[in-house]
Amino acid sequence: MKEPIVHAIFPTPIYFSSLSKDFTSSELKFVDLNKKKTYKNEGNVTSEDFYVLNKKPFKRIKKELQNMVEDYFNKIIQTEDKIKPYITQSWLNFTKTSEYHHKHSHPNSLVSGVLYFDCDKNFDKIIFFKPQTDSTIVPTIKTPNYWNASSWFFSVKTNDVVLFPSTLEHMVENKQGDNLRISLAFNVFIKGAVGEERKLTKLFLWKKMNYFLKKTIIF
Repeated sequence: MKEPIVHAIFPTPIYFSSLSKDFTSSELKFVDLNKKKTYKNEGNVTSEDFYVLNKKPFKRIKKELQNMVEDYFNKIIQTEDKIKPYITQSWLNFTKTSEYHHKHSHPNSLVSGVLYFDCDKNFDKIIFFKPQTDSTIVPTIKTPNYWNASSWFFSVKTNDVVLFPSTLEHMVENKQGDNLRISLAFNVFIKGAVGEERKLTKLFLWKKMNYFLKKTIIF
């Protein structure tokens, strides 16, 4: 038969980048301070500060991450709506050897991201899961590929940044290696307006400043 062509439609974007510079001593010091104030998550520990990117020591990092988020929207979303993405919550995760990060997604967010402060590229990875569909037949897979796999992983290293749709489930398996895996996770939403008035889909969105900032609504 003639050689077939297989098209991949509706792909899930997994955006990889990295910071332009290594972490500074003040940035790493701020990570260490947060390491002392954590709570037990499912499998590892998380910082008690849920807005770490709003703090002065991470000002440079937040600016770079914001640029990446806007690039994600420009390259992938490509909307003509007058919107601007912004980072909502942000927090640090600390994972010791044999610990893990449970399978989860990020509600109340459009795009989520992870920045890696400390990773062992030989062991550390992030695993994503294919959205589940109601299927009565589940064949045994011989060779996993983009079409048949129920999960897919990417190896990660220090300084990497990963952006992905917030609805996409992901996890970290039991940590291998001797390093303390440190990652900064964050969520992204939008402000502005989406949709069309004549199609009755117009929606106005706004960003309300966090409780510790001025009580101002920004458009």
